Amino acid sequence: MKPKCILVYTSMTGNTEAMAEAIAEGLALGGCNPVQIPMYKAHARQLHDYDCILIGSYTWGDGEVPDEAMDFYEELSGISLTGKKGAVFGSCDSNYLEYGAAVDIFEQKLRQLGAEIIEQGLKVDQAPKSRDIETCRSFGARFAQKSCTFG
Repeated sequence: MKPKCILVYTSMTGNTEAMAEAIAEGLALGGCNPVQIPMYKAHARQLHDYDCILIGSYTWGDGEVPDEAMDFYEELSGISLTGKKGAVFGSCDSNYLEYGAAVDIFEQKLRQLGAEIIEQGLKVDQAPKSRDIETCRSFGARFAQKSCTFG
């Protein structure tokens, strides 16, 4: 049986959404066909139904998880992700000291809940350029190779 993969993301300006689309393309190339859900429609308990979890969030303000992601983030505290494989990505702004902090915050939360992080958090500075889109595709393909097969 093929592992089930979910990709949950939030995006204000479309930057993280563009990353999510490219990562999903890479996942598909690697043999995974993720369910993609905008974070405002997702509930943390849904993650129990998946073997592989990718979370995308931009960083807001001085290094915070954005408001529209807070409900999902807080719901995570009530679940266990032991045995799940995960990765986090997001758009960031290098003009801020806490560059990409939301990616780090979500990655730390997944680890705390028992998920195995199999790709280091991917951060793209502002709007993804063509080389960033290719990096996102590669990120997705690597994740698929490491997580979408059992054994």
